[in-house]
Amino acid sequence: MLTDEYITYLSSVRRYSPRTVEIYADVLRRFVEYSCDASSDKALKGALTSAGIRNYEVHLLDEKKESPRTVHLHLSVLSGFCRFLVRQGAMASNPVPTVSRPKVAHRLPDVFREEALQKYMERTAADAGPDTLSLITGRDKASVSLYNRRLQRLVISLLWGTGIRRSELVSLQVGSVDFSRRVLRVRGKGDKMREIPLIPSLCEEISLYLQATGSLTGCRPQAADPLLVTSQGRPLYPVYVDRAVKAALGQQEDVTGRKSPHVLRHTLATELLDAGADLNSIKELLGHASLAATQVYTHNSVEKLKKVYLNAHPRAKRGGNHGD
Repeated sequence: MLTDEYITYLSSVRRYSPRTVEIYADVLRRFVEYSCDASSDKALKGALTSAGIRNYEVHLLDEKKESPRTVHLHLSVLSGFCRFLVRQGAMASNPVPTVSRPKVAHRLPDVFREEALQKYMERTAADAGPDTLSLITGRDKASVSLYNRRLQRLVISLLWGTGIRRSELVSLQVGSVDFSRRVLRVRGKGDKMREIPLIPSLCEEISLYLQATGSLTGCRPQAADPLLVTSQGRPLYPVYVDRAVKAALGQQEDVTGRKSPHVLRHTLATELLDAGADLNSIKELLGHASLAATQVYTHNSVEKLKKVYLNAHPRAKRGGNHGD
């Protein structure tokens, strides 16, 4: 079926992550189940009209009570599918752009306070340093505990220090780190490679971690090996990263809000923008496909500027009165 061809294309040609492919497949499955006979490509193409897609949008909003943000996702997936069919010659045009979309309330990216994260880094400095390295001698209970603390700290350091995505973090290899040039080579969305600078302290932390991995497993990590592995020597997986971030930052009282890997990415982007970095540089660092995805961080900076204005400007303190 055409939907299967598209999913194969996303996976093998576009190299979308397994999770993204799963989301796309689920959206297409739901559209097919609502609109037409799942075994008929002809019926599917007949449902891909402005009216058919509009009816599906109403179905999602009114009957399934989906949020406008979720409806946008469904329409975006259908639009990509239609563009694929147009390129294949199976459709004359893409009808999705003719369908009006529900308004989505713009939500500012969550960020952590830099001071709070810095306190975490100071509190866990010993976990990442050289002093405890000699205590990791094998897979005994004490060694595993020290290793897990070192791994947890490195997860936070890499996410905050480089702004990489969770999926990019778990796919890193030992050879991804160029210690001589102090850069991290990252394979991002669409199989695109980019290089991210590493500060000296992060390079040292990675180097010490690799020594700890060798001591724990008894094997020297090779370039093609996963960079981050559990105490059992298995590659890190997304849920492990989520739990590590929650466990690490949940112990820090002044780290508030949602504790997720993506918030650390948002935090770095906002900090760079506040420090004067230009949007194009941040775009390249984060691996965004377009500048529009990066511009969302300017809203956080504007909100910060508003607070400074209201707290410091004499007229703002007087409620905006022009008089003395």
